[in-house]
Amino acid sequence: MKTTTLAEKLGTTTHISPLLQKAKRLGLDAKALECLAIQRGCSYYQNGEKSSAPAVAEAQFSNEELALALLNIALRYDPQTIRLGAAMLSTEGNRIDRIARLAKLERSEAMVRYVAEAGQRFEPQNLFWRDLLLLLPATPPPKSSVVPHPTRFVAMTGVTRRGAETVIQWIRPQKTILQNG
Repeated sequence: MKTTTLAEKLGTTTHISPLLQKAKRLGLDAKALECLAIQRGCSYYQNGEKSSAPAVAEAQFSNEELALALLNIALRYDPQTIRLGAAMLSTEGNRIDRIARLAKLERSEAMVRYVAEAGQRFEPQNLFWRDLLLLLPATPPPKSSVVPHPTRFVAMTGVTRRGAETVIQWIRPQKTILQNG
């Protein structure tokens, strides 16, 4: 049974992705890419299952590459994958020039722009989003019926210790502390 790609859901053609081919050589299919993002700090999306992804070092597959693989239009369609890609896109230390270059090579500029516009909306003080948007071409927004609503990229509270208030925080990987045996 053929799986539907994000490109097909968006009404465009699926291409052969060099980035997804690299991921495949490292043993990373779509599910393993998601598990790798969780291993790298996206614990917000962990559902309690044991990780089935091979441990791939950042030197082999960078966080920028992981973000673009998860947002890649040639990957199978899954809104959860897009949310993980949005989180990985904002990983501390990611280089915007590398993200923009990969987005172009992977034909995923519209997806990256969509996430960056949401990031700028929720974190207007974060220059990462503004600077990334400056490097991306103007693209029509993806079909709203296909991509997660921008509020799915943030955590919102309704009640805090101070009482009823809305606090919005972009979901991004948290640094994991490795435990010694």
